[in-house]
Amino acid sequence: MCGIFGTYAQHLQDVDHVIGLRPGVRNFYAMNALILPKRTVFICDTYVNLDPTAEQLAEMTVLAATEIRRFGVVPRAALLSHSNFGTSDAPSARKMRAALELIRSLVPDLEIDGEMHGDAALNAGLRLSNFPRARLKEEANLLIMPTLDAANIAFNLLKTAAGDGITIGPILLGAARPVHILTSSATVRRLVNMTALTVVDANASSEEARSRA
Repeated sequence: MCGIFGTYAQHLQDVDHVIGLRPGVRNFYAMNALILPKRTVFICDTYVNLDPTAEQLAEMTVLAATEIRRFGVVPRAALLSHSNFGTSDAPSARKMRAALELIRSLVPDLEIDGEMHGDAALNAGLRLSNFPRARLKEEANLLIMPTLDAANIAFNLLKTAAGDGITIGPILLGAARPVHILTSSATVRRLVNMTALTVVDANASSEEARSRA
């Protein structure tokens, strides 16, 4: 683990040079978990890709869903936008719709829908009353944002206004080995949480390597 001093981008360059990407993965991504009073949500991409393409969003969602399952949680993903199930044809909305089709082709069993507003993602009743044919029937716990700005702003607002600062992350997705880059605002509690997560990831990687051998 690293990142308490320096910038995230600088540390990511070092990770890329020394450890690199997992085979078959094209990009790194960052995910943060927020433990809120009534729910836990995971938000991507909070630190790496400024304006991810539909292909990057699809890869990120697959990686994030896999990581969330390590927590013993069933991922339910929402692709967020200013557009709500086709109400806008802006480039960013079209990007999220294209990502949805790619994700469904890659992992057809993943619970996911979009593009949608934030309230529709977190309120299943609201979503289904307005869009009864939505495939996602429950509250989303994995929020895929259209840009880094949207993800980082949403994460920090929720952390401050509703989360009492209880977070896990940033969780680096896509690396060839268990490695995570923290930020200068990391608390002792987050350091402990991330240490535990890294150990679990390392043990899982060792077990996967032994099973392949």
